[in-house]
Amino acid sequence: MELSLLEIWETMGILSKIVALGLVFMGLASSYVIVERLLVLQNAMRQSGEFAQKARPLLEDRAIKDLLELTKTNAYKVAPLPRLFRFALETYLAADDKPPGAVELTKREVHRKLEVLAAEARKGMGILASTGSTAPFIGLFGTVVGIITAFQGIAASGGGGIGAVSAGIAEALIVTAVGLVVAIAAVLLYNYLSARFERFDMMMQHASSELLDHLEGADGRSD
Repeated sequence: MELSLLEIWETMGILSKIVALGLVFMGLASSYVIVERLLVLQNAMRQSGEFAQKARPLLEDRAIKDLLELTKTNAYKVAPLPRLFRFALETYLAADDKPPGAVELTKREVHRKLEVLAAEARKGMGILASTGSTAPFIGLFGTVVGIITAFQGIAASGGGGIGAVSAGIAEALIVTAVGLVVAIAAVLLYNYLSARFERFDMMMQHASSELLDHLEGADGRSD
């Protein structure tokens, strides 16, 4: 007996339909997060790269105030790297000679800011992680419910051949299949995005270290 997906959907129980719709919603939510984070990462990389090219000669000339003005331009107000530089430079200029020193204070604040920016970049990643870990179990729950419903129908009718049993099992297993597809896609893309964000974090750390080195040279002190 062959059943189309439409026929399977029409014969599914209410609870199984709710589970299937929930899995579809989780898949759509994961797709939105993936596309949105990829666009955010692409824009961040592009804007940060453009900013780094303009900031390097200012760093080499130790034009700290000019560099600070560059970070405040409209083109770089929301990009992560210019935001990090702006925060670091404002901290450095405001510190003066307060203990434990302008450079040391800036280092501490920059490390905290890096953690904040990393958390902002990964906003929504929890949805992918939750989808990847829970979708198979939600699909299994739908399968169990579908099998119970199928056997209840067989018991109520007083019998049922292999065709009736196969139809009920197919209705139940389709939910597990959906859950596995959603979970596998979510896990693979979560790992891909995590690797991309880790590379971006490393770039941010290297850039902040270079800035701190220049500020230390401009300050005329060493650790």
